Amino acid sequence: MLKKAFLTNSSGIMCSRIFGFFRDMYMASVLGAGMYSDIFFVAFKFPNLFRRVFAEGAFTQSFLPGFIASQKKSAFVVATFMMFVLILLLLTLFVWCFSGWVTKILATGFDEEKIALAEPIVVINFWYLELVFIVTFLSTFLQYKNSFWVSAYNTVLLNLSMIGALYLAKDSDSMQIIYFLSYGVLCGGVAQILLHFYPLYKLKFFMIFFVGLRQIYKALFSPSAKAKFLAFKIKIDLKNFFTQFFPSVLGSSTAQIASFIDTLLASFLVGGSISYLYYANRIFQLPLAIFAIAISTALFPMIAKAIKNSQEMLALKNMKKSFWFLLFMLWVCVIGGIMLKNEIIWLLFERGEFQRSDTLEVANIFAAYMLGLLPFGLSRIFSLWLYAHRLQGRAAKISALSLIFGVICSLVLMWHFGAMGLALAGSLSGVMLFILSVREFGLVRFWDIIAYFRGWIGLLFVAIIEIGVLKLFLYFFHIQ
Repeated sequence: MLKKAFLTNSSGIMCSRIFGFFRDMYMASVLGAGMYSDIFFVAFKFPNLFRRVFAEGAFTQSFLPGFIASQKKSAFVVATFMMFVLILLLLTLFVWCFSGWVTKILATGFDEEKIALAEPIVVINFWYLELVFIVTFLSTFLQYKNSFWVSAYNTVLLNLSMIGALYLAKDSDSMQIIYFLSYGVLCGGVAQILLHFYPLYKLKFFMIFFVGLRQIYKALFSPSAKAKFLAFKIKIDLKNFFTQFFPSVLGSSTAQIASFIDTLLASFLVGGSISYLYYANRIFQLPLAIFAIAISTALFPMIAKAIKNSQEMLALKNMKKSFWFLLFMLWVCVIGGIMLKNEIIWLLFERGEFQRSDTLEVANIFAAYMLGLLPFGLSRIFSLWLYAHRLQGRAAKISALSLIFGVICSLVLMWHFGAMGLALAGSLSGVMLFILSVREFGLVRFWDIIAYFRGWIGLLFVAIIEIGVLKLFLYFFHIQ
């Protein structure tokens, strides 16, 4: 089951990221790396952060345990859905009314001209928050039934929609292109929601919503003692969920929040810095998503069920398999990414408005990000242990400490190394996250996982072979 779920997730993520790279390559060719691309990336940053935080674990890791433990599952589902939809609607309307103030927060370093241009783009992109929550909410039900393909592949539709928007606007002026891109994001969100309908219907999940609405109506408007008891049960379920949810958001989103802060800090640096960070981080996210996020998404339901059934050894066995697989895959990616940094960026982005100087800048930032791939990826394995034990508060504390450490490093390094310093600070934050996660997991358990002599020999052998092959490749082909 773990292997099948991982392959489904990783293939879907790979497909989505391939289209995402096509989108970014097209965007780099059309907009380059300058003022207008910076404006779009700032506007899209918060909705994209929200998408990654929700879709890559935060909501699922708190909702699924709450759903399993709930005595009134249908009412719990509908109540949670309605509360989030209403909160996000109010938040988006707030951004609409105070767009100038919000834009200044998202891009503090922008001058007044840039702020004025970015305001309407920020408002348009904020509507995606509502759509992406609905997508994540529906995907969680499918994951509960071990159906992962929709959540793995639905982002393809977002990328296709944005590519279509770029194609339609390619001959327009830069500001018009940004408007097309923003509306393309919304169209993609609607398409993602529609993709869930058939599998939800096939698994008969729509009945849950129907029953839940009846239960909530009864709890709110019926004067009977039974209805009051039902309302009490729903209230307890929601209280338990939100107690776990808010720490889970912070615990699952260190890399995304750090990237968001990097964008804010980069607005104080030279023009194009935000775009450099975006392009480099996009490539860094590929192996993180294909391997770390895919394996953790598949692993979590299994660990949660094993812990609930008092099968700790089974959970640790699955964690050990996942750890070594992830270690090998990410190790290969780190070596290849750092050695081929210039060639990768050249191949993906250097065309049109994206120049050789941009390639070299992005390549150095990408290498700095790759230093954090192993700690960020492996820490996800150990954080699942905390989530399965419903210790989201501890996970949040760990993430907060690593995030604070990363911000301090960013403030120090950005003035010496520019945008590359921000990426390096992010990697240092990942190291801190890994150390603290392992400490909370337990050093004895951690030793049982890493005490695998043949694994370390294999890791060394793979590294020697890969470095040799890549050095030979770079002897015949490299860019400067």
